[in-house]
Amino acid sequence: MAVSTPRSLSRVLGIRQGHCVSLINAPQGFPHALGELPDAVKVGRASPGGLFDVIVFFAHSRAELQREFRYLAGRLQPDGGLWISWPRKGSGVATDLNEAVVRDVALARGLVDNKQCAIDARWSGLRLVLNESA
Repeated sequence: MAVSTPRSLSRVLGIRQGHCVSLINAPQGFPHALGELPDAVKVGRASPGGLFDVIVFFAHSRAELQREFRYLAGRLQPDGGLWISWPRKGSGVATDLNEAVVRDVALARGLVDNKQCAIDARWSGLRLVLNESA
């Protein structure tokens, strides 16, 4: 019987060889939680051309998400993914965010969701991409 190995968080988030990745408001230790990164991945706040292949933004409130969304979407490569993470319901962190709220904010700004995951025990995440039909 074949045993499946768990996929690393970096793979779940779609981080591939040569990608430029931005982690914004990430909790302490989060970069380590990504696991081993593919070759030539650059993680930081700056990238060539100012655009990123993957952005992971940790939001605590709807107001914060709405305030930062235009900036975040503007830093995304046309084929990139913007992950919005919010505290999970059982995390003990008060928030007015959930999957439906994140989706509504994104749709109003021309992005659609195409993947959801548990970032860890405390954070949920929704991957947003540019709406090709818009």
